[in-house]
Amino acid sequence: MGAFLGPFPPTERGPPMDLIERYIFKIAFSAFLACLLALTAVIWITSALRELDLLTSKGQTLVMFFTITALSLPTLIAIIAPVALFIAVIYALNRLNGDSELIVMSAAGMPPQRLLRPFVWLAAMVCISIAFLTNYMMPASFQELRDLLTKVRADFVANVVKEGQFTNLDSGITFHYRERSGPALLGIFIQDRREEGRTVVYLAERGQTVDLNARSYLILEQGSVHRQVPNSRDSSIVAFERYAIDLSALSQESSEIVYKPRERTTRQLINPTTSDYYTLHQPGRLRAELHDRLSSWLYPLAMMFIAFAALGDARTTRQGRGVAVAGAVIGVVALRIAAFAAPGLAVRSEAGLIAVYGVPLGAIALCLLMIFQGPRVRALGARVTRWTGDALVPMLPRLGRA
Repeated sequence: MGAFLGPFPPTERGPPMDLIERYIFKIAFSAFLACLLALTAVIWITSALRELDLLTSKGQTLVMFFTITALSLPTLIAIIAPVALFIAVIYALNRLNGDSELIVMSAAGMPPQRLLRPFVWLAAMVCISIAFLTNYMMPASFQELRDLLTKVRADFVANVVKEGQFTNLDSGITFHYRERSGPALLGIFIQDRREEGRTVVYLAERGQTVDLNARSYLILEQGSVHRQVPNSRDSSIVAFERYAIDLSALSQESSEIVYKPRERTTRQLINPTTSDYYTLHQPGRLRAELHDRLSSWLYPLAMMFIAFAALGDARTTRQGRGVAVAGAVIGVVALRIAAFAAPGLAVRSEAGLIAVYGVPLGAIALCLLMIFQGPRVRALGARVTRWTGDALVPMLPRLGRA
């Protein structure tokens, strides 16, 4: 504590100040790292348990299981990092105040901007990481996840269907084979009921999967195709010697993958193709996704300022800080609710972009006003309250007689 006792010059930065900055930064960074790792691990394990059907019903390997679940980490980190930063700032300020270090710094003349500086450095690191994750890592992970899931669904013969069992796929296909003889399947039955009122049944003595031009086909031999005639009980039967079925056409995913806005790179959002479905029918979703990414790095900064504005003032141990912590939590919850609502406004109209950027920037501006002009604002509020009370005192007798 001896290093904190000297006065802090308003403009010069001496060695004691550098030491204090590193000390505060170390406390906040350690708390941030611990919160980030703990929250990410808990949420990742919870989400990984939901994907256990990859090992059970879809017959995937552990490598595929961990690959798919690991692709969700960039999204988890991007969501958890601002919250972890908020918790770390609250923890650091409470620890400094609880050890009376914050009181000593304030009594020695340490200005708010110097106490704020290590937290700004930490927030800047988080902001850069969030910008990289949301603009590069998350779209790439979403695309890779979409491709892997499409591959798993398309290759359902090897991954889903079990010998001697009737397997119902999500897309409306029922598949069955009697037994396997080496690479060949014997006694194949396929029922296609994807179209309402129309049923197609494939029967074959044997079949085998073949990969051709990066697509999987099932070659059926010695069988027939039964097609139900619409609005009739009759059916047409076609016998065949060999018949090829595109397995990707039987899966729930279409053969041509159309990436959703969140699965596209930032460059693709800036310059979308003119013939794209979303460009023609839902351009607002592309616009909202692009600007949501570009504004995402502002939220860690806003959360840090909210925590500092609530707890940055030194207080004695008799002055409770629970109300200030509760106020900071309410402020962050309100900020996140507004952050989720702002892209919806941008989808409807370009004017909604004001909310996309205005929500975090408005929170930052309000917190900066409270941090640097807080004493003046509170003094002005107390003065207005006193003037109002003085003006009401002469009116009290008349109000009582009325």
